[in-house]
Amino acid sequence: MSENTTKRILIVSDTHRQNDNFFRLLDMYEPFDLVIHCGDVEGSEYAISESAGCPVRMVAGNNDFFSELPREQEFMLGSYKVWLTHGHSYYVSMGNETICKEAAGRDVDIVMYGHSHKPVVEITDDVIAVNPGSLTYPRQEGRRPSYIIMELDEDGEAQFAIHYL
Repeated sequence: MSENTTKRILIVSDTHRQNDNFFRLLDMYEPFDLVIHCGDVEGSEYAISESAGCPVRMVAGNNDFFSELPREQEFMLGSYKVWLTHGHSYYVSMGNETICKEAAGRDVDIVMYGHSHKPVVEITDDVIAVNPGSLTYPRQEGRRPSYIIMELDEDGEAQFAIHYL
């Protein structure tokens, strides 16, 4: 992605084959430049990819039993090295310390994960941890479906905003 123009990225997770809220988001916003799904699509890979209207990055979660999706991906997003994983192998239900330590060890700038169904944006000197929560089965206080919109501004700086339906 070029760093010269603003880019808008939709980050979602844990839709668990219940895609109505995802489709609703696509109707609510102008087209995104990229959609990132942090896993537990449960067979909805095609529906999500075809409806997004832009490139999609997606990984398998712990409920994607027979999926051919990769378990993890690393890629560049502007000047940021991103590691995308579902997070269940890194004990994220207990907190994000383990996954952040792993991310720092991999020398990535941003780790994106799901699994806990609780939204998180935590920015430290070592790594930015991003979890959009769940669009279908939220577990945080208030239990509202959540997602994150990431924007890369004209200078290539990343901004993250947690949103709720």
